[in-house]
Amino acid sequence: MIARQIVPGIDSLVALDWDRKLFDELVPLHDGTTYNSYIVRGSEKTALVETVYPPFTADYLKALRQAGLTRLDYVIANHAEQDHSGSIPAVLAAYPEARVVTNARCRDLLIDAMGIAADRFITVKEGDTLSLGNRTFQFYLTPWVHWPDTMVSYLVEDKMLFTCDFFGSHLASSDLLAADEARVYTAAKRYYAEIMMPFRMHIRKHLDKLSKLDIAFIAPGHGPAYPRPAFILDLYARWASDEAAPEVIVPYVSMYENTTHMVNHLVDRLMEGGLSVRPFDLVGADTGQVAAALVDASTVVFASPAVLAGPHPDVVAAAYLTNALKPKVKFAAVIGSYGWGGNVVSNRIAEMLSGLKNQVTFFDPVLTKGKPNEDDFKAIDRLVDEIVTANQPMLATAAAD
Repeated sequence: MIARQIVPGIDSLVALDWDRKLFDELVPLHDGTTYNSYIVRGSEKTALVETVYPPFTADYLKALRQAGLTRLDYVIANHAEQDHSGSIPAVLAAYPEARVVTNARCRDLLIDAMGIAADRFITVKEGDTLSLGNRTFQFYLTPWVHWPDTMVSYLVEDKMLFTCDFFGSHLASSDLLAADEARVYTAAKRYYAEIMMPFRMHIRKHLDKLSKLDIAFIAPGHGPAYPRPAFILDLYARWASDEAAPEVIVPYVSMYENTTHMVNHLVDRLMEGGLSVRPFDLVGADTGQVAAALVDASTVVFASPAVLAGPHPDVVAAAYLTNALKPKVKFAAVIGSYGWGGNVVSNRIAEMLSGLKNQVTFFDPVLTKGKPNEDDFKAIDRLVDEIVTANQPMLATAAAD
């Protein structure tokens, strides 16, 4: 780990976790991740913004010393999750004069998680400032992106915004800056889908607040930094909006190919109707890809065989994930096959999407007993007609664009 200069007086220290495969024992990582910390030197005081994940603490302290950090006045904690805060106790031990600067909620979480003494904190509120001499931090509370304690720190003179998890990406790269925006787009969208999407209503409010700041550079807690802030700000504005795209996501499982035949017919007819379609065979699927596909999609169709008088467990998990992530989907349906008790498949899935019931129109299910026949395929055609008709305004908008 080394300190790399962003501008004179501001350095980035990036702990590169190249080979981490799973985050929080839940989120698949295709490209590892990073834990970003920043040294900000003013004419009178010096601050760290965030620390790093505890397994990197020893290397981190070494890098701080190599960067010439002999005195530290402040550790700014925008968020208490330990991939960012976990090295704070070691930093406070190495720099006993330092104080932790954070909001009241984050302070309490840090005390609970790591036993940091209450007298080591400076507690800030919305709009409060902290002077380093020729540089000034101003703090803005951004709760629920993605914990109740989150805030951002704005360095006024440099027009630099430190955002921790907000605008992050799980992408281990030797690039300090988001130069390859196409690659960063994919990682940032997955990150948004898996972590931020359930809080998109909060994100919209916070984006409105941040729009009043003159931001020239965004320094997140994960992934490359943004020398062109409009790139990630515009993406978040689009992702968090209510405007869906005419896209259909089809998570499915098939045990004896009956459901596969139904899915293939559905996909072909939807494509003929001009819709973008993405089926996901859920057996061994990457849940991050499913989540990312849900960011923009207008429609989700779950396809499942009946198993033990209910949907297949992998489809249950996908429905649970969809409900938890709260995407902007407008329409939903269920298709599948059964030997007996078919209605329970669609009923269970509809129940699992209860968190979306006020925003989603559910089309009638298409369930076949055993192998689908001609009438079953005609029923799928009717479902496709309903989906295409419902998506027509979005198709027209897409064509106009």
